[in-house]
Amino acid sequence: KLAGYIALADEIRPESAEAIKIFKKNNIKVLMATGDNEKTAKAVSEKLGLDGYYAEVLPHQKVEIVEELQSKGDFVAMTGDGVNDAPALKRADVGIAMGIKGTDVTKDSAEMILADDNFATIAKAVFEGRSIYDNLKKSILFVLPTYGAEGFVMMASVLIGGHMPITPLQILWINLVTAVTLGFALAFEPGEPNVTTRPPRKPNEPILDGFLIWRIGFVSVLLGSITLMVHHFLIQFGADYGHARSAAVNTLVAGEVFYLLNCRYLREPVLGKGFFSNPKVFYAISSVVLIQLFFTYTPFMNILFDTTPLHTRELTWILAAGLLFFIIVEIEKMITKKIFDNDSEKGGYFNPFKKIVPIRKSENGTMKSLWSNPSRSNFM
Repeated sequence: KLAGYIALADEIRPESAEAIKIFKKNNIKVLMATGDNEKTAKAVSEKLGLDGYYAEVLPHQKVEIVEELQSKGDFVAMTGDGVNDAPALKRADVGIAMGIKGTDVTKDSAEMILADDNFATIAKAVFEGRSIYDNLKKSILFVLPTYGAEGFVMMASVLIGGHMPITPLQILWINLVTAVTLGFALAFEPGEPNVTTRPPRKPNEPILDGFLIWRIGFVSVLLGSITLMVHHFLIQFGADYGHARSAAVNTLVAGEVFYLLNCRYLREPVLGKGFFSNPKVFYAISSVVLIQLFFTYTPFMNILFDTTPLHTRELTWILAAGLLFFIIVEIEKMITKKIFDNDSEKGGYFNPFKKIVPIRKSENGTMKSLWSNPSRSNFM
């Protein structure tokens, strides 16, 4: 005699649905490949708000799914916990294994392991990964133009035929001070406001893209020119070479201090709600100011670096030059944002596809085509 039925179901974590929403904001498409029945897969997919799914999938067909997505030019991440998931994780661009329930074979096949087996952790990882990549670009964008400005000052002096505004020893001092303090602060910069909404970058996109090359060249010439102008004006107003060199060194350092603020956002204006979000930036700036005061007004340093203490008028000129440099770079960011963002929309990033239809095995055991239109997708 039948007494009743018992039904078991794995509950969907509530944070998983929120993670799906975050992925959609990131223009990342999330698909499900499962060996379950189509009706079960459809119910789970609708509850989570997935972009599409594969049902009744065999282990080798998961590899085919990954390869099909990659053939469309997509960067694919695959999650799994069982031995049958290992080949697909190995074939994916990024294999993500479960750290708790995942088998050793799966973990060995993956590039990432989720310590908490929580799908929402992947969304956090995407945010952190984009923020770290941004900070790497910001550091490059800060360091290279400062070296470029120093080189521009030296080359321009040789071409003009005058004396060197900055000596090699003074250049070493500038690099030592800025590398230890200012450049280090950008590593702690939090993610920008648009980091969770902008499209993914192309996997083959070089870190030194057209935008960075332009900014590096522009800032190098601008900061170098302002440094030469301050040095030249002081000479014209009767200052000796010691004063002029001291002013040139401090102008370069002041320009780098202001440029550090510019670099906190790649294309967005610096002055806003997040201006005080990274206190380490202001610790670094305070350290540089104290170090430069020691450099400028200590007799021992004056003898060692062939400099002279500066007067109030000269310090005013230096601060004004640094502020002017800051304003010009911010204006340049406003202009280039429209130019480079438009270029990105035309092909610099992936364009998410419009529709995915439910997929399952055909009668001969092969997978039906996922691609209902020729647009490209983003799967992780």
